[in-house]
Amino acid sequence: MTDRGTQDAIGGQQTRRRWSIVGPGIVVAATGVGAGDLVATLVAGAEYGYTLLWAVVLGVVVKIALAEATGRWHLATGSTIFAGWRSLGPWTTVYFVVYVVIWGFVYGATAMTSSALPLAAMFGGSIPAWGIPCGLVGLVLVWFGSYPVFEKIMTVLVGVMFVVVVGLAILVLPDVPAMLAGLLPTLPQGSGIYTLGLVGGVGGTVTMAAYGYWVNAKGWRDSSWIKVMRLDNRVAYITTGIFVAAMLVVGAELLYTANIALVESDRGLLDLDAILEQRFGPVIATLFLIGFFATSFSSLLGVWQGVSLLVTDFVRTRREAVARTPDQLAAAGQLTDDAERSTPFRLYLLWLTFPPMVLLFLGRPFALVVAYGALGAFFMPFLAITLLWLLNSSRTPREWRNGWLSTTLLIGAGVLFLVLCATELMDTFG
Repeated sequence: MTDRGTQDAIGGQQTRRRWSIVGPGIVVAATGVGAGDLVATLVAGAEYGYTLLWAVVLGVVVKIALAEATGRWHLATGSTIFAGWRSLGPWTTVYFVVYVVIWGFVYGATAMTSSALPLAAMFGGSIPAWGIPCGLVGLVLVWFGSYPVFEKIMTVLVGVMFVVVVGLAILVLPDVPAMLAGLLPTLPQGSGIYTLGLVGGVGGTVTMAAYGYWVNAKGWRDSSWIKVMRLDNRVAYITTGIFVAAMLVVGAELLYTANIALVESDRGLLDLDAILEQRFGPVIATLFLIGFFATSFSSLLGVWQGVSLLVTDFVRTRREAVARTPDQLAAAGQLTDDAERSTPFRLYLLWLTFPPMVLLFLGRPFALVVAYGALGAFFMPFLAITLLWLLNSSRTPREWRNGWLSTTLLIGAGVLFLVLCATELMDTFG
């Protein structure tokens, strides 16, 4: 083989190897897109057609910046995001404790309900009858499984939801000229809330902070993996963006053109199922319900695994915080490989699974819903602002600190999520 041929072969092997190790980004992006995001996107499409497609693209850019910053902190410093938060002061701990206790309790019920809805629609039965087994299956898979197994399961679920939703978007025959026009930023009257929701909802939840832990679990432990992490992150969020854009297409073609309104909750997806059955028959409707389940259950699994890792690191850094300076704490190191077998990890898994089952029978009490909405609204601006702080400080090696583009995007994300936070609080308390 000629030298040129040898170089091409080596280059091809490196490219295949790079693509074969993509994974943590798919996990974090899929976890962040749940049934609620699907409904919000469908409703936006039903209200405004393709006009807000540009907001989906902007959401992809914002999430790529946030996840890249999280992964870069882990790899550049050899530390974890929670150690970084602790180095900023004890106020981060107070917030996090309240957050994970209340948020986890209500989210556990939400995730089990969302996973149960399509199963009940396909096979009959009540929400508790399906929600409780979904929670237990998630518990078993995360309790006994390793990260490689978890990643493979998540990848399969992502494949199912992607194929079903993108296939559905193709089936409804999208209006390509209207789609291209929707890439030009415009704000129709009354569309502000929907626009903010689309930008903020493309895979954005507390589990974005777990990306660095999944990067480490993949075996990426130092700055030599940053280029691979960036590729992984971009592929994942572009895939997620296509998925969300496909839901907007479905909303625009099936609902906007027919002037049909959906219920603005997870149950709205059951309304879409009925519409699909009327137009395309029971097979397509059933495939949609399978995609609905894959979307919901991937979010459940991701939270069960990712937020439990955050709690485990919270306990670890809490123990190590005594007699450490902020710089020493920020460099406290990564979680060990046995973190998923630790007591804090498993105790929080149990908290996510069993107490929320009560809410499946009682509904969600108003006070908890208010606290859940308020705390959830604060998390994304908290993440954006603290990443901006950490990655522009001496805690990060100079060569891996934010450049102008990362700084601009993180500032933009911080402002965006502060506005979303204010909107959420007004909706919650107004």
